[in-house]
Amino acid sequence: MVRAIVAAGVCAAMVSSCDSGSDGRDDARAAADSAAAASAAPGADTLMIIRHAEKPREKDDGKKPPFGVTEDGEQNEHALVVRGWQRAGALTGLFAPDGGASPRPGLRRPSAVYAADGHDGGKGLRPAETVAPLAAKLGLRVNTDYGQGDESALVKEVSGRHGATLVSWEHHRISHIVKKLGTVRPAPPDAWPDDRFDLVWVFTREGKGWRFQQVPQLLLAGDRSDPA
Repeated sequence: MVRAIVAAGVCAAMVSSCDSGSDGRDDARAAADSAAAASAAPGADTLMIIRHAEKPREKDDGKKPPFGVTEDGEQNEHALVVRGWQRAGALTGLFAPDGGASPRPGLRRPSAVYAADGHDGGKGLRPAETVAPLAAKLGLRVNTDYGQGDESALVKEVSGRHGATLVSWEHHRISHIVKKLGTVRPAPPDAWPDDRFDLVWVFTREGKGWRFQQVPQLLLAGDRSDPA
């Protein structure tokens, strides 16, 4: 039953991400697309980083709703909540639009997808869950060879790749990835905000460094258009 609810939520998110959006998301998308297009570099090596999607509230310790639930419908405090699964579903349309269309300005269709591994005996399910629907649509394996604490090795690998790479990570550790990239202009925020699940940090190779921009996802009701 819970799995059916999760699946329905994912499907609903994929549909709602394409509707007219009475909450002003269309206008916000247009403004964000215009800003992203101004600094886009089509074809350049691109690293896109997202935070895993929504989770149970930490203060409730997984004992109060909304509960985390796995793709198999099992309640699990380390998994995404239903809204998180909705975001995971909507991310497929953001990064891999139907019909082979290009993603919104500033983003690219990834040719590789990485996520932090399920550390400590499966206590880190959310990063991989967040990108699982997208990877399935693209026919890619989610690379979970690296976990929290392995940011140096992760950056060494993804920096050596060509094309577009997407990384889904735990937000407190994203700054560790950024610091390992070397020269980045303009300077990114020192930390990923605790209250934001709705951003994409985009790093485009520029000479020996990287050009940074933030692209708002604007997928679900309540998503914001302002950067971190």
